[in-house]
Amino acid sequence: MGERLLAARSLGDLKENAEYHIAKEDQAHLETRIKRLRARLRDAVVVEPAGDGDTFAFGGTAEVVEEDTGTTHTWTIVGPTEADISQGKLSAESPVASALLGHAAGEVVEVETPRGARRYRIDKLVS
Repeated sequence: MGERLLAARSLGDLKENAEYHIAKEDQAHLETRIKRLRARLRDAVVVEPAGDGDTFAFGGTAEVVEEDTGTTHTWTIVGPTEADISQGKLSAESPVASALLGHAAGEVVEVETPRGARRYRIDKLVS
């Protein structure tokens, strides 16, 4: 980033130097991102998976069947910053994960989602 600023600065008058202003703006965005990451790192807490192994808990993985469609999902309940539905990582703060937490294999849970009520059955706890 510093090299970009030096190169842009060498192009002449800074008042009318678009490259310089773009580089400064990019630098400000990066510094903001660094501050946010440092705050996240400072506030991070390592959480050991909880639960007795008989219920779906934070950090746990389960096979869950959507009753209306028969679709089986393998979901792990994680913190919001780790969530990635394409990898089967469901945020503990999501409505679906919140409803599933604390339920055992075989239980059916109804969840109100933006697309309406859905019923999920915890088929089996994986870990």
